[in-house]
Amino acid sequence: MIEILRMRRSSRVFLNKPISSMHFDIIKESLLRAPTSKNNRPCEFIFVDSKNLLKKLSEAKSHGASFLKDSPLGVVIIADSNKSDVWVEDASIAAITMQYVCESLGMGSCWIQIRERFFSDEINSSKYVKELLDIPDNFEVLAIVAAGYPVKSKEPVLYETLLQDKIKTNSYK
Repeated sequence: MIEILRMRRSSRVFLNKPISSMHFDIIKESLLRAPTSKNNRPCEFIFVDSKNLLKKLSEAKSHGASFLKDSPLGVVIIADSNKSDVWVEDASIAAITMQYVCESLGMGSCWIQIRERFFSDEINSSKYVKELLDIPDNFEVLAIVAAGYPVKSKEPVLYETLLQDKIKTNSYK
């Protein structure tokens, strides 16, 4: 696992290559196995591989999502906010679990924040995505994770550059 953590970097440029059915199945399984508070399982996942829908989803916010239109896959991470008061945490765990599994499969991924972002001055990104994908009102949209086979691998962050001062022992001092 530590090797996956060391190697994972955000990928925003993907090969024009479909994701294998085996990798699709593994990604789906990883999302369904992601832990949730009290095992409430409030999260659901919408797999989008339609180029038309990916283009529309890439417009969900003013910046930081345009690369989605050229991705082979976008997974919309949603959660039923009536099922859990910690749906944000549960959905975040699912998203990062998927990203680590993608890395283990030789794939790249990148998180696209939707919650608390805006499509326009009048419409937030979550509402835009919900209307586009017919998501019921009781669900909230956390993020979209773009995934595919990366055009190039990025170098891992060197251990020496990690911010060691962020780690404290027994107190803040």
